[in-house]
Amino acid sequence: MTTGGGPDLEISRAWLVDPAAGREGPGEIVVRDGILTAVTWLSGADADGIGPEGVVVAPGFIDLHTHLREPGNEDAETVASGLAAAAHGGFTTICAMPNTSPALDEPSVYVRIMGAADASGSPVELLAHGAVTVGRAGEQLAAMGELADVGVVGFSDDGSPVRSAPVFRAALAYAGALGLPIVEHAEESSLTKDAEANDGYVATVLGLRGWPVAAELTAVARALAILGDVVLDEPGARLHLTHVSTAVSLDLIRLARERGLPVTCDVTPHHFAMSDDWVAGARRWAWEAVDGTGIARDPWADGALVAPPYSTSVRVNPPLRAAEDAVACLTAVADGVADAIATDHAPHTEVDKAVEFGAAATGISGLETALGVALAAVDADRLPLLRAIEALTVGPARVLGDRTRRAGSVGLVEGAPADLVVFDRTERWTVTTDALLSRGKNTPLLGMDLAGRVLLTMAAGRIAYEAPDA
Repeated sequence: MTTGGGPDLEISRAWLVDPAAGREGPGEIVVRDGILTAVTWLSGADADGIGPEGVVVAPGFIDLHTHLREPGNEDAETVASGLAAAAHGGFTTICAMPNTSPALDEPSVYVRIMGAADASGSPVELLAHGAVTVGRAGEQLAAMGELADVGVVGFSDDGSPVRSAPVFRAALAYAGALGLPIVEHAEESSLTKDAEANDGYVATVLGLRGWPVAAELTAVARALAILGDVVLDEPGARLHLTHVSTAVSLDLIRLARERGLPVTCDVTPHHFAMSDDWVAGARRWAWEAVDGTGIARDPWADGALVAPPYSTSVRVNPPLRAAEDAVACLTAVADGVADAIATDHAPHTEVDKAVEFGAAATGISGLETALGVALAAVDADRLPLLRAIEALTVGPARVLGDRTRRAGSVGLVEGAPADLVVFDRTERWTVTTDALLSRGKNTPLLGMDLAGRVLLTMAAGRIAYEAPDA
């Protein structure tokens, strides 16, 4: 790989992945003045010795679900540090969630966030979801029309569900008329009060209050039922269910699509790769935690516990589920029921995590490790490389539609400004606090080695991240 003083790039004998074209294989690319001027697919003798195990070139990733914490909690993350983390992880477009302080429930907050993005100088595209309700309190619709006018790409009360069914119905109809989706955090809060970990064997043994699968299933069923009613009056209504974590919820979504409902969903890397035995101290991937019949193994019986229990780095919302659910989430990515892999990047300060398990802030800092976790599934033959990249690019782009500069060009498109990531699957990197550019160091992957070190990220024809020794 060679780069000049400007945004010029030539990569030869690499593995190209173009999910928009449904194609991968040996090839070469040339970028001049930030424009992808040539994409050459190699064959025959020219392709000898080139495989997907080496340097990979793919379109830059898109994250539908990122928490940037600015305004209000800049100690955990700023817009600038979040954009830097995104570029380090190979992301060239990210969508900020509205649970800031103040919440992104009116245009001035949006303008403030976008001003911080401009001031950062990062070429990574920042999009934002507006709040559904004022203060995300679930009682009164936010200024949705005004938020749409300034540029939000959807509406969400994430961190909380829209608790009132009538308000949720009105929001779906209003957002549909504006041509924007509702991004719903599916949780029946009455079932999760004081809950700490997935309701099941691990929580029982550890003495943690259970968070039932029914809390998500009930909320998903309600949202789908209301959507089915709303689309009769407002055909533009669209629902996106974020960080889905259970097999039964995914089954409902699959059935809803078969009925023609306009619903999409995403799953997170931690929900398809980690299970609740990580709370007990296991550090094996979820697909390693099931036996030959697909049933979760007992982490106390098979020597899986290698770390102390109750690590707050694995306290997330929704919680890490049983291994069977995690495998179902991965299967949903593989078969397309899950449209996208979304990080739910949730950085926190050390003080917010250095407390008892049940009192800790929920969330994992995930922008910089998402690729490595996805590649772990690829390396285990659980997920094709092309599909993994598709779920990080084309899938989220379809959810966003024309509200991103990437619309219609999430591929290796000659003549377009370069939006791409270059990573080396032969190189592993160790997740350390120093290696992470996010201010949030809260990840259970600290100390672990991940495949696929990002060498270069280009966004809108500019270098967003370049490894020091690339």
